[in-house]
Amino acid sequence: MESPHGAAVAADGFGLEGPRGWAFRAVGFEAAPGSLVAIHGPSGSGRTCLLLALTGRMRPSEGRAEVGGLELPRRMASVRRISALGPVPGVSDLDPALTVAEHLRERALLQRRFDGSLRALLRPRAERAAETRARIDRALEAAGLDVAALPKQERTAVRDLERLEELRLSVALALIGRPRLLAVDDMDLKLSDADRAEAWALLRGVAEGGTTVLAVCSQAPEDATVVRLTPARDGDGDGDRADAGETTAEKPSPTPRAKRPAAADGSHEATGAAGATDASGATDATAPAHAAGPADRAPAADAGEPAEAMPAGEDPKAIHAAEATPRGDHQDTTEEGAADALAETGRA
Repeated sequence: MESPHGAAVAADGFGLEGPRGWAFRAVGFEAAPGSLVAIHGPSGSGRTCLLLALTGRMRPSEGRAEVGGLELPRRMASVRRISALGPVPGVSDLDPALTVAEHLRERALLQRRFDGSLRALLRPRAERAAETRARIDRALEAAGLDVAALPKQERTAVRDLERLEELRLSVALALIGRPRLLAVDDMDLKLSDADRAEAWALLRGVAEGGTTVLAVCSQAPEDATVVRLTPARDGDGDGDRADAGETTAEKPSPTPRAKRPAAADGSHEATGAAGATDASGATDATAPAHAAGPADRAPAADAGEPAEAMPAGEDPKAIHAAEATPRGDHQDTTEEGAADALAETGRA
């Protein structure tokens, strides 16, 4: 099986507004297929919302973006099919009571159910089992998770995993679907310096294998394309919309492992703005967003687009928790929308 080809990602004037103001605004950057993109900024700067918007899970309010040549928000369903979520709190959390083997088996079965053809489902059971095992082994190898080294091997419960092992498991589950785009939230949260270096090495390896990686972080490596977000400044006191801070998209250094001088050496920079989601500064990944005008109220997918299968490497129950459909005029009422909903909830 050939390695998946990464999806190019581009954004221009990209923004998402929620009921408490702008989560992020005027974000602009470009990343080639197979790039490692670090979304950098403090909590409350709209990092998770940007991650979910770029993977088709939240509807943007302004600007445009393309993922693998698919325009957002018009082709959100198609973007979901080629992207996968690693760990995103509140959206794709691991079940602490389940074992590693149970998580892997469940994800493989769901992927085969929603991503496989009818002919594949009719193949002999032994052949299907062998293919599933091979797919799991490839994903574990890419994520660098040595199941045999765990305390109880495959029977180890998620609650007994170290933070880095849990990250590796989440990435492995996402890679089972062979996505073109992998999104990881808070990848360096609660990691020591040594573990953080290993985590970046993991994501760098995934990108080198052909999958574009978007990673939210608090400390960005120098060899990544960095999108910097800052929380909103105090606005005019109306409490509804905040003035935006600055965002900067930086391309990686041509010598990624060497220290760069403080002055820029010709790397491309673009400026824009980002905002906070609430007064406390916490980012709400599931907060609804609404478009600013009729021009932004694009349908979720093309009218002729087929019913959506489960996004690569994602539990279908988590999709509706993240995708924002705040008003009735945004709700997809087509037959395609109904088919999407049934597929994402596992009832199709």
